[in-house]
Amino acid sequence: MASKPFASSADISAKQQTLEVLAEGVYALTAEGDPNVGAIEGEDFLVCFEALATPTAARDWLAELRKHTDKPVKYLILSHYHAVRVLGASAFDAEVIVAHENTRRLIAERGKQDWASEFGRMPRLFKDPESIPGLTWPTVTFTDRFTIDLGGERGDLVLQYCGRGHTAGDIVAWLPSQKILFAGDLVEAQAALYTGDAFHRDWAAATLDNVASFGAEQLVGGRGAVARGAEAVSAAIEQTRGFLTTMIEHVETVQKRGGTLKEAFEATHTALAPKFGHWPIFEHCLPFDVARLWDELSGTDWPLIWTAERDRQVWDLLQS
Repeated sequence: MASKPFASSADISAKQQTLEVLAEGVYALTAEGDPNVGAIEGEDFLVCFEALATPTAARDWLAELRKHTDKPVKYLILSHYHAVRVLGASAFDAEVIVAHENTRRLIAERGKQDWASEFGRMPRLFKDPESIPGLTWPTVTFTDRFTIDLGGERGDLVLQYCGRGHTAGDIVAWLPSQKILFAGDLVEAQAALYTGDAFHRDWAAATLDNVASFGAEQLVGGRGAVARGAEAVSAAIEQTRGFLTTMIEHVETVQKRGGTLKEAFEATHTALAPKFGHWPIFEHCLPFDVARLWDELSGTDWPLIWTAERDRQVWDLLQS
């Protein structure tokens, strides 16, 4: 049987972007399973959450945002290091770029390889790749918590590290007064998970418990629709947890009986596909997800670096 088209290389159709106003001065841009971004107005400045894959793509988002506010961008928040989330940062002209200290470590360790890897996997997201000036580096990092005073009566925006999950450095942005949470790729709402750099057991347990503990009434995940209402927020978190626990169960079962990575992939695909298989990027992500989880359960705590060459090797092994 012939291999499936590599990752998302065959996904060339444009996605409909929708700017949603979640509360006064709080915005999210969703795009039918493409990466979500957001913005929060301070009294006389903007905080933007995520940067997209290229400055040109980011400028398109900013043009939509400028229909609502002309405040300058003071803070750009990077929820984690992946290329499709960070390489558009230069378009924002932000005074401060904030990330977790582990995100800085990951950029230094594997930023260039990740850039090449993600460009090969998802070329459509890299609109005008020549506009990227180089790796994006945070100017401020933190370990546990970072608070931004939005000014006036707008309250605080709280950036919080919830534990290892999608990567070692994921952070969320929490608006306590509006009970709105920007969760990054720690939560997906009806979109498949990418876990190729993940810590699956931490993520499925304590990290998602910490995300749930905010008691959010609206949640913007990394991909998919905005979850509106406490019930929808809980469903998005538990869908994410269910994807992870199903993966862990089936990969661990195959590994314990002495099976192969290929067998683990097939068992996991069979288990997940009925519920998750029609969701965005499922076929793209799963080979890389299972390969990382196989390594993790074998004792490799820190994820191996994905390169364009390794991507193809894993894809050819598992998706043929």
